[in-house]
Parts: sequence; structure tokens; C-alpha cells
Amino acid sequence: MPYLCRDSRPQLPTLPGAARPTHSSGKAYEELKQECLCRGVLFEDPDFPACSSSLFFSEKLPIPFVWKRPPDIVDDPKFILGGATRTDICQGDLGDCWLLAAIASLTLNEKTLARVVPLDQNFGPDYAGIFHFQFWQHNEWLDVVIDDRLPTFKGRLVFLHSAERNEFWSALLEKAYAKLNGSYEALKGGSTIEAMEDFTGGVGEMYEIKKAPDNFYEILEKALKRCSMVGCSIDTSCAAESEAKTPFGLIKGHAYSVTGIDEVTYRGRQVQLIRIRNPWGQVEWNGPWSDNSPEWRSVSPSDQRRLSQAALDDGEFWMKFEDFKVHFDKVEICNLTPDALEDNTAHKWEVTIHQGSWVRGSTAGGCRNFLETFWTNPQIKLHLTEKDDGQDDCTFIAALMQKDRRKLKKLGAKMLTIGYSIYESPGRDGHLGKDFFRYHHSKARSKTYINLREVSNRFKLPPGDYILVPSTFEPHQEADFCLRIFSEKKAITEDLDENVAIDLPEPLNPIPSPQETEEEKQFRALFEQISGKDMEIAAEELEYVLNAVLKKTKNIKFKNLSLISCRNIISLMDTNGNGKLEFSEFKVFWEKMKKWINIFLQFDFDKSGSMSSYELRSALKAAGYQLNNYLLQLIVLRYSDEQFQIEFDDFLNCIIRLENASRVFQALSVKNKEFINLNIGE
Repeated sequence: MPYLCRDSRPQLPTLPGAARPTHSSGKAYEELKQECLCRGVLFEDPDFPACSSSLFFSEKLPIPFVWKRPPDIVDDPKFILGGATRTDICQGDLGDCWLLAAIASLTLNEKTLARVVPLDQNFGPDYAGIFHFQFWQHNEWLDVVIDDRLPTFKGRLVFLHSAERNEFWSALLEKAYAKLNGSYEALKGGSTIEAMEDFTGGVGEMYEIKKAPDNFYEILEKALKRCSMVGCSIDTSCAAESEAKTPFGLIKGHAYSVTGIDEVTYRGRQVQLIRIRNPWGQVEWNGPWSDNSPEWRSVSPSDQRRLSQAALDDGEFWMKFEDFKVHFDKVEICNLTPDALEDNTAHKWEVTIHQGSWVRGSTAGGCRNFLETFWTNPQIKLHLTEKDDGQDDCTFIAALMQKDRRKLKKLGAKMLTIGYSIYESPGRDGHLGKDFFRYHHSKARSKTYINLREVSNRFKLPPGDYILVPSTFEPHQEADFCLRIFSEKKAITEDLDENVAIDLPEPLNPIPSPQETEEEKQFRALFEQISGKDMEIAAEELEYVLNAVLKKTKNIKFKNLSLISCRNIISLMDTNGNGKLEFSEFKVFWEKMKKWINIFLQFDFDKSGSMSSYELRSALKAAGYQLNNYLLQLIVLRYSDEQFQIEFDDFLNCIIRLENASRVFQALSVKNKEFINLNIGE
């Protein structure tokens, strides 16, 4: 089950300098390292031990791996040898090409690389077998500490490794990322943009190349000049095509890095080229402008040097941009800042972050196709007040991310299909109900619902107030999420997760009724018959009275009221503290009971004797209780069944406990006011 987010207020983005230590000891990297140096031992990480559980959770070891430290593998290990470059990334026996493509892009920006891979680490005199790396996760930078024991087979690294056998920064980075996600196996399969965002805290955008804008070359050129990270891939039509090789030497379903874009003069005309890298470190494009193609003979030596053209089987190659658009299908761009790639000027963007949860039965309403529950999803209000410079609209990017799904793989979790819709606000506060979405169409929405970690899109809307509704495609699917809003001008966001409020009528005084109903007469007769001379009944007697009368009520179906409910009723209504209910107290309770029955019937749409837990927010509001998502989620977890239904007895229990809690709260408020008044008087 997901973490229930208690604080739904918008947050500001964090800076990498404030990376939070994540080791279970609570100690930071330097402290752990110094402890090892003082004790003269090499660090062994208890959080990610050198054993099979750190490798695989659903597979047996295909070969007998041996965990070894770099000094046990080579005589002269280096953390980084001759600078960290894209040739340091060679894929091993793990299906994480998406991660390796992102690491290759990471090496193109020294500042970004130095943030993820602190460069003051080595195998020198202060070597203690401990290293650390920093990753962005859901608006927080984390410092991940590892030991340097790596899985090997016959003295060679099994997974990611450098082309230089004695260079280890890339292998250690992969291990730290595996630890962050729970295991090496958790890294199998993914989207390059996922790792790019974890390396930068940036925002990703995806382009379908066949539908890309006319200025797509300029977009990519600007992205690379701004040190954005760029990846590309070829779609597969079926599972059998995964990693299938095309006649041109390209691999389907495989993640590539885009490492350069440029123009050359070829036979008197300008030709647009793009440079791609295969993280395997081999297997390259064999068409026009490939390493050994005849086109290069007509390019000047100076242009060849400028483009670092070399006929090496290193996985990197140039190709004509027009050929790139024909043979590749998708491009993923991670902007280190969300500057618009379509514009010629840089912008400082405003960023706010919302954390939330989809919880079955309360806030996991699914997409608009499921109208009965869609309205129960979290709702975020977006105030767009300032137009873009020289424009009539306001530009913003909405990026919705589902959290920790890769880490939860070992528990059977998969990426959920997620997306969002944006509606024009009706101008009233509070959580919007079902009827609003029944009669209003969205103003904008994510391009698609898709099973990626993050869905992000760029929008231009007129100034005004809007409601963004993030959701899974199917209802009842649980996950935590992080929603980031990037706006060119200052935009104010707030969660419509309602404040907790109580609006109850004044306590009722029993007033003699001119004419009792048949049911009330039955109550009086039963009460007098059971209570005896003291005219008081205990919980067991109250249970008999209520069930005897309610069973004869035609308009409500329910199972017997429980003894627990009756004890809670007495706790609520007992004014003298003797644990029993007097008839006058019972009459006050019965007025409440009739109101609660009517509310329950109002939301028991199929008259089955139970109501959908998704209707509980509205039912409680009708009873005078306005709850935020966190409290609502807890109540639903307590009172609903596996089919997300709440029976009358559970509804009654819930209402009684809320009323009891409200009385305590009000009493404390009065005491606090008296205390404050006394202090002021002094």
C-alpha cells in the first residue's frame, strides 16, 4: 500500500548541495569513511550486501558470480582514467541499456557529471572501500553510499564496465543506482528519460520523430547546446523484435544516446548530421555517413577533425539527419532546466511540487472514463495570472511522476498507466464533485495515458484558474505520485485537498412530539420493557432495541448493528458517565440516527445496504464533516471492505467516532481559549 501523504501543500525544488544521507546508520559518507580508516578496515555495506539478494529477486544466478573489489581485479585500479567519457560505458549482462544511454549523455556535461559522480574519490592512500553518488528522487537529492565489491565472473566485471579494464567509476555508479532501486535486476528495462531525470532533477519531454515539428533539427541542436540529455530509440511491434538487428545495423527496442549534431559541406552543399552512440560499445549503423562510408572521403580533413570522426568499432556513429528521422521513432530530451527548446531566449522558470497518493477506495478514482469515481482523485488548483512576454497565453509544463515503482518490482509492482486532465475552474473553493465532471469538458490533458514513470506535456492556456486532476487509467490502483508544475511566469498552485472542518448543528433538546410514529412507539415500548424501573439500558440492551426496530424498516437493508457500535453510541450520548443510556438521551440519539440513516440512503444508490467508499467524502460532508485526503484515506482503510463498500454499521461507527472526536477537539479549543484569556488577564 502507498505512503499516505500528510502534507499536500506545494513544495519548492531542492538543491543538490543539500543531498540527504541515506545510509541506515544515519551517518554521511565522510563519517563512514573516516571510521573505516581509523579502524583500518574496508567498508562493507549492510544495506546492500554482497549476496544474491542484491543481484536478483526473481531469477537464479545464471553463473557463479564472485564479488571482488577493484584492487582484487586489477593491480592499478583507477576511479576515473583520463576523464569520464562516453567510451567508459560498455554494457554487460544486464538489460539496462536505458540507464547506460543516460550515463553516456551525462558525460557530455562536466558540471552535471561532477554532481552525480563526486570526482574527489580514488583508490589512493585514503582508500577505504567506500564510494558515494548523488541522485534526484521526487524533489529530493539523495547521497547513496556503497562499498566497492562488484560482481565478477572469471576475474571480469559482469555488468557495466569501462573500455579501460582498470577504470571503475561507471561500474560503481551502476551499483549505486541498483542500490537506490533495490537490486541489479530492478534495472532491467526502462526509459532513458527516467535515469536522465534522476541524474539532473530536470524535466523530460518525448517526441515521436514521425510527428516532430518542422524545426526538429534546431530543437535538438539547441538541446545539446544547453547540455540537455538526449536519447533515442526504435519501436518494436512485438516482443520478438526486442533487440532485433535491422539490415542497417540498428537495434530495435534499444536505447541510444544522441551525443552530437552538426553540419558539414559535402560536394558543395550543407548536409545535416547527427551522432548516435550504442551503449553496447559496438554494433553500429552501416548506412550512409557510417564510420567507413565513402561520403567521408568528400569531407575536408578539418571538418572530420571538428566532428571527431574516426572509424572505430566503439558503438558511436554519424548518420544523415534525414536518415535518422526515417530509421528512429522516439527522442527523449531531459532539460537540465525546463527552458523552452522552441524559443531563442532562455527563461527562468517557476517550479512547484505536489506530493500525493492514490489509495483504493478513497482517492484512486481512475480516468474520466470512470465518472462515478474520477472526481475522487486528488485535485490541484493552478492560478495562471501573468501572460508570457509578448503573448496572450501562459506557458507551463505539467510533469506527473509515479514514485518508487522500480523499487517495488520485487513485490510484483509494475509501472501503472497514468495521465491527467485539466479543467477550467468553476470559481468555487473545495474539492469538485461528480456533477462538475459530468457536465464539463477538459480544457487540456496529457497526450496519452501511458505506463511510464513520468508523463509530461507543455501547455499554453489563457490566464485564469484551472483544476488539474492526476490519475491512473484504471480505478482502484494504488501509488504515490509527485506532480511538478513549471511555469514561465509565477503561477500559484494549491491542493484542493480540503481543510479539516466540522459544521454540526447545535445539540438537540428532546421536545415532546405531538404524535409519535409507529416506530417511535415501538422504541418506547421496548425501552420500557427492557430498561426496568431505572429507565436506563446498557450496550447489550441497546443492541437488541435498535436491531429489533431497524429490521422492520422497509427502506434500508443492513446486517445487525454490532455491539461495538452500541458501546460507541453510549459513549457519545452518556452525559452522566454511568455507561448506560437514559430514555431522554436515547431520544436525542434517535434524532441523530434518523439523519444518519437518510444520509446513508442518499448514497446507497443501488439500495443494497452498503455504499461505495468513494462516496464517503460526500456522505461525511452531508453529515457536517469536511476531511482532507489523508484522514479520508485512513477512514476508508479502516471501514471499507475488499470491494470498497461500507455497510451501515461501519458508517454509523465512523460517524459516531468523528462526533466524539469533534467534541474532544471543541472542548480542548475552549480550554485553550480560557488558558489564553487567563494569560492575557495576568
